[in-house]
Order: sequence, then C-alpha cells, then structure tokens
Amino acid sequence: MNYPGSPIPRSPTSFRLDGVRRGFIAVQPLALGIFVYGATFGLLAIGAGLSSLQAVAMSMTIYSGTAQTVMVNAMSNGSALAATALSVLLLNARYLFYGASLRPWLSDIGGARAYGSLFLLGDANWLMVMRRFEDGERDAGFVLGTGLGLYVAWALGTATAGVLGQLIPRPERLGLDFLLVAFCAAMIVETVRIRPDRATVAACAGALGASLLVERIAPPGWSVVAAGLAGIAAAWAATPAGGDNER
Repeated sequence: MNYPGSPIPRSPTSFRLDGVRRGFIAVQPLALGIFVYGATFGLLAIGAGLSSLQAVAMSMTIYSGTAQTVMVNAMSNGSALAATALSVLLLNARYLFYGASLRPWLSDIGGARAYGSLFLLGDANWLMVMRRFEDGERDAGFVLGTGLGLYVAWALGTATAGVLGQLIPRPERLGLDFLLVAFCAAMIVETVRIRPDRATVAACAGALGASLLVERIAPPGWSVVAAGLAGIAAAWAATPAGGDNER
C-alpha cells in the first residue's frame, strides 16, 4: 500500500460531473469542522480590525486557514512583516508536494480543470482523495468536488462571523486565538499516525524544539519560521542517502 504523499501510479483518469458530485457529498462530514474553523477565523479577523466583508474576501481569495490565521495574529501582536511572510511561506510550502503528488492524476484533464482543482485543495480533501485513489477511484472530478465542498464551508463559516461577532466581541477571551496551534498539533498527530517513519518523527521533533527555543528569545512570529526550517533540516538529515525512509 502506498502512503499518502507517495507518487500515484499512472493509469487512465476521467473528469466527470458525477465525480464532482460524489466528491462534494463524500467530504461533507469534514465540512462541518471546516465551517467551525472558518467561523473562528472570521471572529479572529474581526477582532484584529478587519470588516466582515474583508474577512470573507480573504477567505475566498487566499483560502488557506494557516496563512490567514498567521496574518491575522500578526496584525494583532505586531509581528515583523518579514517573519510573517516567511511563516506563511513555510506553512504553505506543503502544497507544492500536495500538487506534485496529484500530478499523475490531474495532468491529462486540461489546465483549467487541473488548476481549478488545485486552488481548492486543502489538507483534509488531499488526504481523502489520495486514499480514494488507492481504493480505485479514477475520476479526477472527485478532487474538485471534495475541494469545492470544503471551500463553500470555509467561506460560509467566515461569513457567519459577522453575526457571531456581535455576540462574541472579544474572541481571544475564549482562547480562539489558540486555533492555529491546535490545528497544527492535530496535523502533526495525524501525519505521524499515517506515516510513523524516521524522517517524519525527526521533522516534528526538530520543529517543536526549535519553536520552543526561539519563542523565548525572538520577537513574535519568528518561532514559526524556526520551526519550519528546523523541521526541513531534521527530515533531510534523517532520510538515508538512497531515499529509503526506514521506520
């Protein structure tokens, strides 16, 4: 069995409306959590000074919970622009690998369909479509359908923050600014559970150690940068020269 992230074997694929429909329906159990995540982000954005319309526009154009949360937190705590930009870059570098892993599936369906599907790609639906491909799914419309289902939930969740903001004027009192930390921690646990190899564990340990150290000695925002660089370095060091990643 291939792990998520392993190259997809070449085989004929199609792109049908039925695949889009099935993907949209299949991802709905995850959509509720994304809706709540979007609403929480919206509250944080409004608390940082954005209007409801600006928060929704950010969600619909950037469409990256980690990047958007980092940007909003930077607005709130006065993080340096360079640290914020590097944090966003490192947090979202994973999408380069997500896209590469899906290339054999999307390369034959045309640029508009492929790039449209990749724009809507997120952590949750990437993992779902990789598993479904291993189970025999060959309709690339499934990728677009899952992405569309989560995109709608994210945008609607952010939009509801305008109403919730009237009820929760200071979301940080509820600890909602801890959202990014909790999300990243959940991603780490799931990643290690799926692929508990040496490089993955080393990357997580290196990132954690670097972030805890830099958080104590550097201005806000730089701990994320240090975690990203340390995680990459640790994974590289733990990967054998031949590329075989032993457990």
